[in-house]
Amino acid sequence: MMPADNHTVFDPVTYILTGIPGTEESHFWIAISFFLMYVAALFGNFLLLFIILTEQSLHEPMYLFMSMLAAADLLLSTTAVPKMLAVLWFRAGEISFAACLTQMFFIHVSFMAESTILLAMAFDRYVAICDPLRYTMILTMSVIRKMGLVVVTRSFCIIFPIIFLVKQLNFCRTNLLPHNYCDYMTIARLACDDITVHLWYGRAMAVLVIGLDAVLIAVSYGLILRAVFLLPSTDARLKALRTCSSQLCVILMFYLSSVFSYYARQFGHIMPGYIVNLLANLYVLIPPMLNPIIYGMTTKEILKWVINDFYRCWSKSSVPS
Repeated sequence: MMPADNHTVFDPVTYILTGIPGTEESHFWIAISFFLMYVAALFGNFLLLFIILTEQSLHEPMYLFMSMLAAADLLLSTTAVPKMLAVLWFRAGEISFAACLTQMFFIHVSFMAESTILLAMAFDRYVAICDPLRYTMILTMSVIRKMGLVVVTRSFCIIFPIIFLVKQLNFCRTNLLPHNYCDYMTIARLACDDITVHLWYGRAMAVLVIGLDAVLIAVSYGLILRAVFLLPSTDARLKALRTCSSQLCVILMFYLSSVFSYYARQFGHIMPGYIVNLLANLYVLIPPMLNPIIYGMTTKEILKWVINDFYRCWSKSSVPS
């Protein structure tokens, strides 16, 4: 489908993802870095899921929330990265309107789910440290299943309206999307209609949902730190801080990458387009790759499993036949 002129209203049958404008000569090498990050994300998150699901001793709330986060990371990266690689390596940027909306929906749903899961993990650590005697009474398996259902339902209900909002738009400019994947505001800005409602809905999601989650997480960890420093023993303080360190790293990485991506789009008119695009890729690449590494390196039980398993494999391979 050829790009339309500025006056003809048309229903977009297909979009053309252009990749990262201004870096065409480097697309091949950029794609290699994206591919390596994607492979690391797949391997790390599948390994984390395998460890948690097969190790009976890890069927506890903290690790079950980790497995939820790993599943959300897999959905986020797998929805976005394969098409990104096809665009950058093979110039296969054509995508149907329906497929574009589907990709946009699952990218935003998985992102929203991650924010909700991180809030649930902060609550888990708050109960574990501030009210440890009631921990098993509050966070039962039934409660965790309900929290998992809330994660899915909340994400779906917040993101589903944008499908209808986008489908109501009239497009009259072009079907070229200057991006690696289908993003809500990138599509909306191609419309010839007034997109004020879309801008406000996007800002409401950023402030009232992601922002509120971030504030509640900050309050939870503020209360946790206060409780930790009131502990009488230095060893107890260090142990409590160690249980929270990996989650704090993951939380900071998630929200910092999303903030950079959000403001890159909001102020894209005052910075080069390729920088906007690269920053917008942060939250679909960096957290899914680094989350399992952080948990693997800082969670003693998971690290112990990995070391023991690799030791068993090495011992078997080194035994002469």
